[in-house]
Amino acid sequence: MRALIHQSFGAPEEVLAVEERPTPDPGPGQVRLKIVLSPIHNHDLWTVRGTYGFVPDLPAASGTEALGIVDALGEGVENLSIGQRVATGGTFGAWAEYVVADAAGLIPVPEAIDDETASQLVSMPFSTITLLEFLGAKEGDWIVQNAATGAVGRMLAQLGAARGVNVLGLVRRAAGVDELRAQGIEHVVATDAEDWRDRAAEITGGAHVAYGVDSVGGTSAGDVLSLLGEGGTLVAFGAMQSPVMEIASSDVIFKQAVVKGFWGSKVIPSLDAATRGALFGELIQRLTDGTLTLPVSAVFDAADIRDAVRASDTAGRVGKVLLKF
Repeated sequence: MRALIHQSFGAPEEVLAVEERPTPDPGPGQVRLKIVLSPIHNHDLWTVRGTYGFVPDLPAASGTEALGIVDALGEGVENLSIGQRVATGGTFGAWAEYVVADAAGLIPVPEAIDDETASQLVSMPFSTITLLEFLGAKEGDWIVQNAATGAVGRMLAQLGAARGVNVLGLVRRAAGVDELRAQGIEHVVATDAEDWRDRAAEITGGAHVAYGVDSVGGTSAGDVLSLLGEGGTLVAFGAMQSPVMEIASSDVIFKQAVVKGFWGSKVIPSLDAATRGALFGELIQRLTDGTLTLPVSAVFDAADIRDAVRASDTAGRVGKVLLKF
């Protein structure tokens, strides 16, 4: 079978290559999936670079999320059937023609959801809705976030609105405001304008901003913190620009702010089964009724991984880049 492998850590467009690997067989409690589509996430690329929280042994497989069709059943698997579409968000090595995954962790995909949407169902959407739970935001609360044009930023705005939670998005350029408004997301401010803080205050109406989400790092983390009210919570979700958060001590001290991190790989497994089920049910509902959208920027064959990585790294990209095998 074909699989994307890297022999060393480095720039993904340089070190990733399609190689032939033995087709795996499922063990007890496992199934083999024929991969249909798999998205490129930032954490996938960071893993290939060797800069993520998970560092695989070399030579290493790649990719973590995919839509697959059940191709073979391991001993004891009774809840799935051959030919069934399923989504996985935690199967390392998903960038391959076939992967083996634990049956218990797979999500059956309803017929109403198309392949492109289903391929990105778990990782980012579920992390985003879990982030809302993690924050504890209630109806009427305000959240401020940076990277608002990113996949998580768009989803947080959509899921927040569906729950009655107000989300103020910060973008680095004025064009980002128009992009999000075209998607129906109105509460957006471009920080390249001198009066952006005044604009943010106008949008919130001076309301208390209880939560902030930083996916960028650097000075942008401080911008988010500066808008929080007293007792607010700043959550580090990502580090797209810098691995260092530059925040003002005065904001932490005088606002009595709380700063903490969110990593889905740690938070999601801690959820009880009932909560996980309820959140997945909500995701399916939002996707089915169009409240939540998961756009796709482009689809590439795995052999064109260099072009796919470059497309994924393109500024202003709307939607995920997907790989097919």
